[in-house]
Amino acid sequence: MNPRNVLILPGWQNSGPDHWQSRWEKAHGYTRVEQHDWMRPLRGDWSARLEEVLLACDEPAVLVAHSLGCMLTAAWASHSRNTHRVKAALLVAPPDVEREDVCQMLPGWAPVPLGKLPFSAVVFCSSDDPFCAPERARRFAAAWGAELVEAGPRGHLNADSGLGDWPEAFEKLQRLQALPASLPNSHS
Repeated sequence: MNPRNVLILPGWQNSGPDHWQSRWEKAHGYTRVEQHDWMRPLRGDWSARLEEVLLACDEPAVLVAHSLGCMLTAAWASHSRNTHRVKAALLVAPPDVEREDVCQMLPGWAPVPLGKLPFSAVVFCSSDDPFCAPERARRFAAAWGAELVEAGPRGHLNADSGLGDWPEAFEKLQRLQALPASLPNSHS
């Protein structure tokens, strides 16, 4: 699989240089989906940007989402007619955008899309994520039809979690990359 078609989907405020997403992007040549406004994320704008980047890929992509990037993936998949352009997704630390404090920080992202994803997915969650209780992350993974990996007490699974290159998640990503691409409409 062409590394350019592994798409990095950061969350709110983007991912800094020490974040595992940024480290993977730099080490492996993955493509960061740049959003127009990292500080005031609009679901429709972010979805349109993801659609635009996916349509430019020369093969089905693998999404590597962190935090709000997970909600972007689920929201995009719930309305796009191009879901066959995604082979798989690694979804890390989905935030509970229906929780009052998170909803105030990220207006317009609730409700959480809970439809089954039309591609393979793995969700990583932490037992002490400040933005999502573990039982909610489990519910999201089940609704999305995703494999769940509980990473223990590691915060929001970001640069502050001290994950470095995060080999455990990278191994899952490599497995997702190796999956065969589905044919268009095979998940209809």
